[in-house]
Amino acid sequence: MRLILASSSPRRSELLEMLKVSFEIMPSSMDEKTTFYEKPEQIVMGLSFEKTYQVAQLEPDAIIIGSDTIVYLNEVLGKPEDKAEAYRMLRKLSGKTHDVYTGIAVICESQKIKRVDYVKTKVDFKDLSEAEINAYIETGEPLDKAGAYAIQGQGALLVNQIQGDYFSVMGLPLSKLNQIMIDDFRINLLTKEGL
Repeated sequence: MRLILASSSPRRSELLEMLKVSFEIMPSSMDEKTTFYEKPEQIVMGLSFEKTYQVAQLEPDAIIIGSDTIVYLNEVLGKPEDKAEAYRMLRKLSGKTHDVYTGIAVICESQKIKRVDYVKTKVDFKDLSEAEINAYIETGEPLDKAGAYAIQGQGALLVNQIQGDYFSVMGLPLSKLNQIMIDDFRINLLTKEGL
């Protein structure tokens, strides 16, 4: 059975590669900015489903995997437009605990399977100095990341601790994905049974 990742995110690709499973990449062309929902979990599940569903229409016999991640602290903190916005986000997160919501959708049109779920992880940030925020922004890392940080990069230095799924903060909840694959497709990504 073909697996297709409906994302151009290098982090999501790296995570699937880590599982040593064969997959293809076919990013969705959906404009995420046009979708609005009320609650953070609705946002990530809605966007995950729409991205995945779009690719599933093109590849009905494959299993399509899609995901979306947002950082939430009283408001959605998406990808910053520029350094100034990255600074505002990091200043807001400094010394506080925020939530990272990652939605996941797995669809196979020919089998009439559509699963959508999400994972919520709490991330506790250190109290950051001006110098630390500015130094991190200068790495360039925050500019294409939700909430203006990458936990798997130098952004790890900003985090005190997390409660929940580390990989969902990176962008793809691997344990949740495997459970969906086992429950709905009889495929175990660890044992490779069913692949």
